[in-house]
Amino acid sequence: MEILKRNNVVVSGNGDHAMMFAHGFGCDQNMWRDVYPSFQENYKIVLFDHVGAGNSDLSAYCFEKYDCLEGYAQDIVAIAKVLNINDGVFVGHSVSAMMGLIAANMAPGIFKTLILVAPSPAYINQEDYIGGFSKSEIDELLESLNNNHLGWSMTMGPVIMGNSNKKELGEELANSFCKTDPEIAKHFARTTFLTDKREILGDTKLPVLILQCSSDIIAPIEVGQYMHNNIPDSTLVIMSATGHCPNLSAPEETVLAISNYLYGQ
Repeated sequence: MEILKRNNVVVSGNGDHAMMFAHGFGCDQNMWRDVYPSFQENYKIVLFDHVGAGNSDLSAYCFEKYDCLEGYAQDIVAIAKVLNINDGVFVGHSVSAMMGLIAANMAPGIFKTLILVAPSPAYINQEDYIGGFSKSEIDELLESLNNNHLGWSMTMGPVIMGNSNKKELGEELANSFCKTDPEIAKHFARTTFLTDKREILGDTKLPVLILQCSSDIIAPIEVGQYMHNNIPDSTLVIMSATGHCPNLSAPEETVLAISNYLYGQ
């Protein structure tokens, strides 16, 4: 199928139901390498790269389509339909968490559970909402990326990863940022950091697990609490993990939290 090639979809595992993993900004499906194997026995694992990331078809990137998260959500729905996914589990990291919420509303029935890892519906502080950044800080971040993609990547990779005792992970994230086509990276960053999807949280009809890192420069604890307070059937787990990528820095804790939620252990 064309879409499976376009998004570099990889399917494995033995379960009757699917577990789809979606990566965040500047990353690819490899970011789940230490998490998904733990679920292969019970689920059909679906990994993919967003168009513009990893080994996806870069020629399929459409600036108009991907100017909003709905464009990415449409791809998630399309992949699910091609693979005949029903009552699946969606696991989304960072901005992909919001894509999962949108996709679930677009196509009821493809997912039965949503697992959101370090999610945020809005990154900019507004009135009594704490998103983590002022508007001027986001503008500065985007301007820095626009002016020097490689320099921004090498600086921000370790900052976003956190866990200074695991420098190799910060370097990996920085290199992942660097590999992304600069124009696509700039566009995806704007789509990510200027998004405000707080209004859709209350429309979520599925059970949701929110995995919130105890210290995260991109999505502070207040964001996780806000999402928990506004998503009707949600469970919030504050992890011991720090940084924005617990799927890499704390895969064992991430697996345990997901397993406890899915299996009730």
